[in-house]
Amino acid sequence: MPTEPIRYVTKVDLTKPGDQQPHLHNRWHPDIPFAETIKPGETVKIECLDWTGNQIKNNDTADDILNVDLSRIHYLSGPFNIEGAEPGDALVVEIKDVQPLERQPWGYCGIFHKKNGGGFLDKFYPEAAKAIFDLEGIHATSRHIPHVKFTGLIHPGIMGTAPSAEVLKEWNSREIGLINDIQHQHETNVANGPLETNSHPGSATGTLALKIAKEGARTIPGRPENGGNCDIKNLSRGSKCYLPVYVDGAKLSVGDLHFSQGDGEISFCGAIEMPGVITIKVSIIKGGIKKLSLKSPIFIPGDVQNHYGPSRYLTFEGFSVDEAGKQQYLCATTAYRQACIRAIEYLRKFGYNDYQIYLLLSSAPIEGHIAGIVDVPNACTTLGIPMDIFDFDISPEGNFEEKDMKNCAFVEGAKHSVTYDYK
Repeated sequence: MPTEPIRYVTKVDLTKPGDQQPHLHNRWHPDIPFAETIKPGETVKIECLDWTGNQIKNNDTADDILNVDLSRIHYLSGPFNIEGAEPGDALVVEIKDVQPLERQPWGYCGIFHKKNGGGFLDKFYPEAAKAIFDLEGIHATSRHIPHVKFTGLIHPGIMGTAPSAEVLKEWNSREIGLINDIQHQHETNVANGPLETNSHPGSATGTLALKIAKEGARTIPGRPENGGNCDIKNLSRGSKCYLPVYVDGAKLSVGDLHFSQGDGEISFCGAIEMPGVITIKVSIIKGGIKKLSLKSPIFIPGDVQNHYGPSRYLTFEGFSVDEAGKQQYLCATTAYRQACIRAIEYLRKFGYNDYQIYLLLSSAPIEGHIAGIVDVPNACTTLGIPMDIFDFDISPEGNFEEKDMKNCAFVEGAKHSVTYDYK
């Protein structure tokens, strides 16, 4: 008996900016109108733009990365009305598949300029840079980072339900409070409060659009109440995610699709970003928030994983002693930064420059772990690089021969340092 084709609940236009597409939005708010309805038990397809809404191009300059407008980001598909979902329920989202769009089989990874977004290592690498990846089947390759090919663990960077008015008020209160308390101690933003500029409230117009622009929470951080921008590479095909419901219909949104990502997404625009299509099936657990003690999302990873052998990872350790030799107290962030630096210093030996390695550690399926956080004063983290993504031997017993590694894309005419002396 023939089956019905899977229904598309959104399709995107790759020729138009995200804010010109009413079935997309870039704020979290309970009053953004529904884009479409999904029935429990129904499998649907959702097309998504890349997170910048078509701002990045397939070329050999990073001018577009340099000039990204960060008030026009995270154009999410939705929100979707999940028929029958009520506050207090848990929404179950099964990720059946995630793929690039056939009409745009490429993605990109970027390093943001320190004065426009920055990133995990912007103290050392302040310039904008970019790598374009060709996506063919399950594999990614890049003309900007040669001699590397790896399997994508494709996943949504953002998936979440809408906050209630009370939850939204709590988000804004605590994040604005953080800005007031410590922003003066930092060069870059510690949080991002509501911003009316370039708010895209979906199909809302008039006074409702103005209300959403004034109150809506930015999509930049993940949050405990609804998930959102968590960038978890293992929340991939076959995974099942459990999300709290705060409003009638749940108002599920999804976007920021990644072909591949290393743990930590260390360069901020660090995954292989892409427009794509995600196939999901939803169901509802009535009263699921209480039943599951669901104060933040939980998920079960799928069985589609990268199969790089456990013994084929070259793993670097990092500790909470910073690059200046200053002791930090059980700081896993410092420790992971040091593990990244150790990997950069090592991979230089083969001819890659620091920006290429930084992009690679962000986009390839790197394994990052907290190894120990109990032995004061040093937290220990690890960063494992699958050696088999290279077409040459990078093991310590290999031949440390420099190759012509070409270069990633930089801003036209800009001066940049490609090697940082950490001493």
